[in-house]
Amino acid sequence: MFDCLAQSVYFAPRGRRRLMLLGKNLAQKYLTDDDKIIGLIGDEGSGKSLLIRGMFPGLNLVNDDKGINIKPSSIIQDARENNFNSHTYHVDVRFETAFVQPWQLGEVVQKAVDDGQRVVIEHFELLADHLELDADLLLGIGEEVLTMRPGVFSSHPEEIAEIVFDSIKYRRMAHTAEDLTSKVLEEELGVKKSTYHSDVKSGFVLQFEEKPEFDFDDLETKINEVIADNKLVKFHDREHIKIGDETYPCSGPRIHVKKTGDIKNFRLIKELKYDSKQERYLLTGLVGDEQSQFELSNK
Repeated sequence: MFDCLAQSVYFAPRGRRRLMLLGKNLAQKYLTDDDKIIGLIGDEGSGKSLLIRGMFPGLNLVNDDKGINIKPSSIIQDARENNFNSHTYHVDVRFETAFVQPWQLGEVVQKAVDDGQRVVIEHFELLADHLELDADLLLGIGEEVLTMRPGVFSSHPEEIAEIVFDSIKYRRMAHTAEDLTSKVLEEELGVKKSTYHSDVKSGFVLQFEEKPEFDFDDLETKINEVIADNKLVKFHDREHIKIGDETYPCSGPRIHVKKTGDIKNFRLIKELKYDSKQERYLLTGLVGDEQSQFELSNK
């Protein structure tokens, strides 16, 4: 079924619900019963854990965001006792190597796989050289989610890591710019907050059921003024971020730049696209220097 799969690429959503939904869809499309090693590669806060929650509902994650599981994975103790109690284990390599050496962790994972268990491994690139087998399914999450079934001629996990660690800066810029745009529209221009969001390369899309009325140049100028103010952007709680001294709702509060000044080359597509299927008006913002599909299509 997957013999011809080289790599699939998806936009990496920024909200909690959309990330988990993507994980669910990826599991339905690519995961098989025979897959034993599932590797994930991505920076801290990129959404790896949310993808896992979507792919494997109910899986007990070590070192989770709530700070509840802050001890080694049970796979280590189960391996010592030769008694694997779970069908699927979660391993965060960066966290686990505070307790055991990478080669020891590799032996534990290999033992579990040989026993027929499935192991989901975060920061897979740190463990790949200590395993006898490649990952059956490998996901890299940066600006985009890369999905592949590694083979002899596939990219090495370190190469995937280089791609996603470099590209996530655009996702963080786009997300902060997206929230700044929503904030300015709502608080300064009196536009009702967008209910729906979607993605473009190095950018964001706000969707409106009713056509919003505002001046594009005015909106772009106001947003760039906030960017120039270089305000701190911080995680506040699971549903909010702090922009300077203000709290603002956000469903993906860990996927942001550290300061608004980190957003480079922000600009708006200065027309509202209309999606006739969804019956929504689309406002698009872009960041960075790469050309998006919007700019290419408007040439």
